[in-house]
Amino acid sequence: MTTTSVGDPLLGHSLEGRYQIVERLARGGMATVYKAIDTRLTRIVAVKVMHVGLGDDAEFARKFDREARAAARLSHPCVVSVFDQGTDDGRPYIVMEYVEGPTLRDVINREAPLPPLRALELIEPVLSALAAAHEAGLIHRDVKPENVLITPRGQLKVADFGIAWAAEATALTQAGTVLGTAAYLSPEQALGEEVTPATDVYSLGVVLYELLTRQTPFRVETLDDLAQRRDMEVPPVRELAPAVARDLEDVVMHCLARNPQYRPRDGAQLARELGPADAATTKVLAAPRPRERFRDRRLIWAAVAGLLLLAAVLLAVVIGSGRSSKPSSGTAVTVAQPKVQPIPRGTDAQEQARNIAAWLRQHSGG
Repeated sequence: MTTTSVGDPLLGHSLEGRYQIVERLARGGMATVYKAIDTRLTRIVAVKVMHVGLGDDAEFARKFDREARAAARLSHPCVVSVFDQGTDDGRPYIVMEYVEGPTLRDVINREAPLPPLRALELIEPVLSALAAAHEAGLIHRDVKPENVLITPRGQLKVADFGIAWAAEATALTQAGTVLGTAAYLSPEQALGEEVTPATDVYSLGVVLYELLTRQTPFRVETLDDLAQRRDMEVPPVRELAPAVARDLEDVVMHCLARNPQYRPRDGAQLARELGPADAATTKVLAAPRPRERFRDRRLIWAAVAGLLLLAAVLLAVVIGSGRSSKPSSGTAVTVAQPKVQPIPRGTDAQEQARNIAAWLRQHSGG
């Protein structure tokens, strides 16, 4: 997207006499985003104005109006609020909360690949927003880093709910334009099939994959690239980022299943797979990997072997001291030998180590 505004005819214009456009913020394939002043309420807003010609499509205008109203009813701290919508000189527009700050794309460009904990911290508010939208019957359809805004306080907010749907099945799609960035489109979107909340799950999986590895699973820019992607395998996360725990890799790859029936069905199910922030950290970051578990078992058995050796030495000393005890006179005296109990066997290495330690404490006294 670009922010060049030289010669933009809308600069200084007031949409329907209310929203005075003061600055172009970004331009995409469907719309241009402006910073504007709501002269009625005297506040700064963001206005997304659809490109000339889209308003001529009756189907687009109908869906745009319906989705803007639905998005305005979605109240969530991690969703960019929708204030108003309308049409100015044939150009549909939507008025939104103005978020001054970078996007998740800027974070990826600056920091990726990110440590798993940092990636999960960034994904959690996006997932929360999607789960709320899915529960309300809304599907985003265009989840990508550019649509995740970051406030000056570091809060993440998802923008553009429902706008992509307004353009589906219109002349825009029929002309071959790819809605959204191609790399984040689910297979069913690319094939024009039914879209469900699992579609957003796929796109969010791509975003998480990119946060962890700095690249998307597929490098695609055109519809031809999308068609070829059907026969390609997704490189496992750990091939590109070995520090990622296998459990976290499994969640990401689950999101990227080609068949939507094999993915988490919506944001809520994906949230349950990851768990709360602290639980997710324990589950997908702190879970020991196979090599770490093998190393831990070796350490335990080494400790058991050491304790067994110490027990054997102590047993030899006890028995030896018993045999060397003889009477000082010629009278035969029977000396009671100390009764040494065997070490109870444990069901695993940890229990065996505890049994040995208890045995040593019992038999090492005077």
